[in-house]
Amino acid sequence: MPENRWEPKDAAHFEGDLVAMRAYTSRLLGGDADLVLHGGGNTSVKVNSPDLHGDQQEVLWVKGSGWDLASMQPAGFTPLQLGPVRRLAELDTLSDDQMMRALRSASVNPDAPAPSVETITHALIPFRFVDHTHADGVVTLSNTPNGVQMLQEIYDDSVLLIPYAMPGFILAKLIAELTQDVDWGNLKALVLMNHGIFTFADDARESYDLMIQMVAMAEARLPEIPPPASHEIELWGDDLETLVRLRKRASDVAGRPVVAVADHSPRLVAFSERVDAADLASRGCLTPDHVIHTKPSPAVLEGGPEETVDRFAGAYDKYFARYASRGVTQLDSSPRWLIWPGKGIVSFGVSSARARVVRDIAAHTSRAAQQAEELGGWLPLAPEQLFDVEYWELEQAKLSRVGTPASLQGKIAIVTGAASGIGKACVDRLLLQGVAVVALDINPNVAELSTDPAYVGLRCDITDTSVVTEAVKVAVQRFGGIDLVISNAGVFPLSQTLEGMDDQAWEASLDVNLTGHLRVVRAAIPYLKYGIDPAVVIVGSKNVPAPGPGAGAYSAAKAGLTQMARVGALELGKYGIRVNTLHPNAVFDTGVWTDDVMQSRADAYGLSVDEYKRNNVLGVEITAADVASLAIAMASPLFAKTTGAQIPIDGGNERVI
Repeated sequence: MPENRWEPKDAAHFEGDLVAMRAYTSRLLGGDADLVLHGGGNTSVKVNSPDLHGDQQEVLWVKGSGWDLASMQPAGFTPLQLGPVRRLAELDTLSDDQMMRALRSASVNPDAPAPSVETITHALIPFRFVDHTHADGVVTLSNTPNGVQMLQEIYDDSVLLIPYAMPGFILAKLIAELTQDVDWGNLKALVLMNHGIFTFADDARESYDLMIQMVAMAEARLPEIPPPASHEIELWGDDLETLVRLRKRASDVAGRPVVAVADHSPRLVAFSERVDAADLASRGCLTPDHVIHTKPSPAVLEGGPEETVDRFAGAYDKYFARYASRGVTQLDSSPRWLIWPGKGIVSFGVSSARARVVRDIAAHTSRAAQQAEELGGWLPLAPEQLFDVEYWELEQAKLSRVGTPASLQGKIAIVTGAASGIGKACVDRLLLQGVAVVALDINPNVAELSTDPAYVGLRCDITDTSVVTEAVKVAVQRFGGIDLVISNAGVFPLSQTLEGMDDQAWEASLDVNLTGHLRVVRAAIPYLKYGIDPAVVIVGSKNVPAPGPGAGAYSAAKAGLTQMARVGALELGKYGIRVNTLHPNAVFDTGVWTDDVMQSRADAYGLSVDEYKRNNVLGVEITAADVASLAIAMASPLFAKTTGAQIPIDGGNERVI
């Protein structure tokens, strides 16, 4: 049952400010996933306010496009002159483009976001506060053969049932016609079949309370889904290979990298085990706006991963050809989610966040489909109706405005030594590029460095093979594969001559600075083979071409690492995996360079610390950010045809040159 989240103490902060109160109750609605999922639903408030001449005018503040109710703020509403918007419903016809132009011309703030496509409907409802959600309970009932009858039994004449109509002007026009002779004072809600529900009142709390009440009444009619007998499973071995192959083929068909999020929670595993799971999921979406995220139906893993994705793509091509009209641009044919029998589901997205949106919608859809089937049958909108929403004129217009994605968008990376210095700088830049990142470091603080859903931080000792293997497994489980490895972890021992070298110090340097990199790359190779333009970037050292006295343990390890990278380039090239090395020098904002180490190295060259920092041909200091920029470039298409290279980033070192 939906929870009434109204808190009088919180609401008191917004008394006297109708728009702020509207934002508050919007957040209450958006905070319940059974009411609103990821940008769905919309809200509005009507306010009397003076124009520039001081004359009072009625202004409709409606949710702006691109805003999510869960995080709604006053800035997310678009203020429009109510009169001109309401009059649009009097027109016989109005294209989507004409509607949006008319709404923009009615806006009293040209800097506000584009208004919701349901703006005209909000204007027609003659109450101050209007709430619209796609509540699962209401829509599930309407997606059954007896939906109208059940909803009529649940609600009295205070709720008006509206047959499904295309959102926007068509829906508003239908509502205007059906309510022409209706006494709005006797209505508490409008239920839009296969779509959602509107509640309204002149008081914010009353409208919100009505929404909770109406949805609770619908949910009380839904059957309980039995607790799943299945337990959460773990993907390992062949399952992980299947996952990376699915993600690889989905990316190929999409024409760009996608992230694959596997959900093997008990309820979704139980759904995937149903003999009718594929049939239920193939019938359509819970509510039509979901089709933008999920396509009309999922793929079902049958046969090999590549065969599964290709079969879906072929079916989608036929679906497009069947319903498309002239001038419509086809979206890619790659699936957005997939049923994995006995394992749960996999969702795909151009980012981790997008894949999780799909996952959440799929989870709600699977539950609703099972409940509806118990009530006489799961009967969502027909494919041609879903097509109209998926290829809506407004959505097609968005495609033309989408810019070129970042070169690494949708890729998946592992970065070692990620808690500070070069590693952290690499993580920060990868996240900005839209890359999903698994950050490894022996420092446990690595887990807390980012709240980005595309980030996973794991404590990992790269001298422990089993720990490294587990960390790589987590990367594949969380995001569906590995495309990039930036192998950066390292230690810089205190200065020791060869004559005075301590065995333990020598072996410790080799274990971290050489063998540790081998462990990471070796564990990643089986998945890099299925990566998208896969690349390994090894962080070496100036000490490889120009070793310094007292740094034998470090120099020898880094030299061995460079040779390992060259061998890797030779061995992995046949799989399309690039392996390149960069050689930084004197990067002092890293964990390697403690004050003691820095002073020791400066003393060894007879320089002050500041002189030592800039002791290069260009006389510049090299930062972790500088090195990270080069590492990201080497992982990008800029270096698509380069492997086995060694590139210095040292400001120019006389001994190297």
